[in-house]
Amino acid sequence: MYEEQSKEVSALLHRVAEDMDSLHINDFRQKLADLRLRQSDPEIYNNFDKLKGINIEVKKIENIVKPWDDVKTRLEDLSVLIEISESEKDAGARGEILGALTGSLAVVKELELRRFFQEDFDAGNSYLSIQSGAGGTESCDWALMLYRMYTRWMESRGYAYTIMDYQEGDEAGVKSVTLLVEGPYAHGFLACEAGVHRLVRISPFDANARRHTSFVAVYATPEIEDDVEVTLNWTEIRTDTYRSSGAGGQHVNKTDSAVRLTHIPSGIVVSCQAERSQIQNREKAIRMLKAKLHEKALLDRQAAMDAKAIEKKKIEWGSQIRSYVMQPYQLVKDHRTEFETSNVNAVLDGEIEPFLEAYLRSGQTATAKS
Repeated sequence: MYEEQSKEVSALLHRVAEDMDSLHINDFRQKLADLRLRQSDPEIYNNFDKLKGINIEVKKIENIVKPWDDVKTRLEDLSVLIEISESEKDAGARGEILGALTGSLAVVKELELRRFFQEDFDAGNSYLSIQSGAGGTESCDWALMLYRMYTRWMESRGYAYTIMDYQEGDEAGVKSVTLLVEGPYAHGFLACEAGVHRLVRISPFDANARRHTSFVAVYATPEIEDDVEVTLNWTEIRTDTYRSSGAGGQHVNKTDSAVRLTHIPSGIVVSCQAERSQIQNREKAIRMLKAKLHEKALLDRQAAMDAKAIEKKKIEWGSQIRSYVMQPYQLVKDHRTEFETSNVNAVLDGEIEPFLEAYLRSGQTATAKS
């Protein structure tokens, strides 16, 4: 009765065992045991910095080991359930078994994707910035469409996000928006989206119904941990305050609570209007600026910086990583992997997982992460 499902579970357990072996999960488990032993040493509490470093390392390793242990246990329990249902000739458990099997397969695929993340900050949170480019009002509207696409995708993944800065377009859409995205491997996934996105459609703002092309740039910057030291020289930083703006509600404030920090030597600018308090916005802006400066320092040490720094590219024709064509035909195509789909509406509703998977499996390095 359940022979086929039993074979599928056995095959998936074998696949998980091979994945865990190739990822050296047992080595990580031993390292975790050693770190927990150090945590239990009473002397460690005399050195707060060392304890903090150990705690951070424990959390990182747990995030690697635990998901694999959980899915393995889940499959083993499912195997037992199949045996019991088979022995009792209980056909009523079929729906539960099929649902659990489908869910387990999805988890395994997700964990296998994580194998492609190699950067230190890929497992953590990320700042996502969407910046309108060539195209005026069209581009601002396209930026708003991408904002909706990414927030839908975040919600489907269970990621939390906070609007850090929101600049409305003059007539429609947004000039720019910055989000703090929180969830496992948020930066790793969003770094895959960094680059210029091109839209071709019949303009809703053109009375003559002509076809327009718009461009928007997407940037991903990792949120750095508290243990990463970044020193700010305040003589090199200009601070501006202004009134919050946006679509209403939490984005609007009648006082000059929003904060903009400009790092003069590098030209890096960050803004925050997420809170009503200027002090809180300043603290969050400082955190964003440190993240930007930290990443810039890493990029400066890499010979391939020019290939990674998307801000050096113009947000216009010829620099796009993906095209979304709505007229005269329906097509979304990633120019890095050649992956494409004709279901434009589904993509704009947040179904970008196939593009992320194709990019990760292609083995390419993200074009930009800042």
